[in-house]
Amino acid sequence: MLPPDNHVHSEFSWDTGPSASMVESCARAVRMGLPAVAFTEHLDFTVWAAEDRASRDGIVDRHPAHQEPIDAEAYPAAIEECRDRFPDLRVVSGVEAGEPHLFGASIAAHLAAGPVDRVLGSLHSLTDGDRLVGVSRMLTRSGADATMRRYLTEMAAMVRDSDLFEVLAHVDFPRRYWPGGRDRYAERPFEAEYREVFRALAGTGRALEVNTTSPLASVELVRWFRDEGGEAVSFGSDAHTPSAVGQRFDLAVDVVEAAGFRPGRDRFDFWRR
Repeated sequence: MLPPDNHVHSEFSWDTGPSASMVESCARAVRMGLPAVAFTEHLDFTVWAAEDRASRDGIVDRHPAHQEPIDAEAYPAAIEECRDRFPDLRVVSGVEAGEPHLFGASIAAHLAAGPVDRVLGSLHSLTDGDRLVGVSRMLTRSGADATMRRYLTEMAAMVRDSDLFEVLAHVDFPRRYWPGGRDRYAERPFEAEYREVFRALAGTGRALEVNTTSPLASVELVRWFRDEGGEAVSFGSDAHTPSAVGQRFDLAVDVVEAAGFRPGRDRFDFWRR
């Protein structure tokens, strides 16, 4: 049996559109035999609170800055509609909180006004002076290795400094934009930095996501997490269209099993060591 897809975006994420139908994504999950699907919409900020670390650190801008807020009324209504229409599918509400260590107060305020079942933590941007810049724009051919090391070091700090999220999303995010193509990226040169992230994550008991939109993590990479004490793995397609829900889960299951993780307490659970 395939695991839940714990990372899906619908029409309520700022980087999608009407074609990213929540209803159609649920229908796809049912056809595939997935037990559950979590709609973890992007929660990113272009304006933030004075109480946020971003303000204390003097960050004044984000580039690019086309992020939009989640529709706080329509989103939960859509979740309830899908729960009614697909009673055999567990439909989980959620957010993917970008840079949660920088925007703790703003994220907490959003979650207080609109509670959800699942929070992912992700790192999409790094600071450049007094603004945040998407990491894909910082991966020059000559400086890619240094940017990747900086990214992983910042991710470890994000894990240590924020307890707002339950699952660490796409630890390998910059791989998607690697100079010369994704296939030119090698994990092993960054083993020390990966292990720093995994030690921090394992120490909190939180789950590592195996993301199937990113180039699929190797068995060795997932095993590094287990070696550092990691207890739980989550599967996420990072789908932005219904056709991508559950993509490559058969391969991801093989990777996670080979790294020493097995299905959890029930079919809705994370996989565990």
